[in-house]
Amino acid sequence: MIYLELYLTFAKIGLFTIGGGYAMIPLIQQELSRKYMSMEEIIDIIAISGVTPGALSVNAATFTGMRLYSWPGAIVSILGVITPSLVITTLIALFFFNINQKPPVQAALYGIRPAIWALILFAAIRFAQSALLVPGSSAPDYANIIIFIVVFACMLFFKKISPIVFILGAGACGAVFFA
Repeated sequence: MIYLELYLTFAKIGLFTIGGGYAMIPLIQQELSRKYMSMEEIIDIIAISGVTPGALSVNAATFTGMRLYSWPGAIVSILGVITPSLVITTLIALFFFNINQKPPVQAALYGIRPAIWALILFAAIRFAQSALLVPGSSAPDYANIIIFIVVFACMLFFKKISPIVFILGAGACGAVFFA
């Protein structure tokens, strides 16, 4: 029964989030905080999922399932999150190329774009609140704010450098600031 509930939770996440990746974060936060873990744990899982290879949703499902119920939980979570996408993508592939140029479809796709940006922005704000404030208070965490500003500025000015370099650099700074 616990595995069915876990599967259905991740199937819901996979089914009701359009835009994938970062657009899924608000629903991941809502569903996992309601049933399974604290917001700090969720932020850690999302952060780890974002820096490891692969899709954010699959990584988050893997880490969550593994944390909750070991390997069986990880497998069930992965199956839950990918099932809706697999079914929907297969159905769309069958019909999309016949209807994608029709004006109503184009209009719907055009209308979905700002909603995806809104979801990503909402997730970024929630992420920032968790990452830039001292846990459990509204006081700024100056070390994290400095890391954020430096990485953001470096990404703006050094666009040809891989984000991996910035992630590793931020990890090194975190080790120095928080060790």
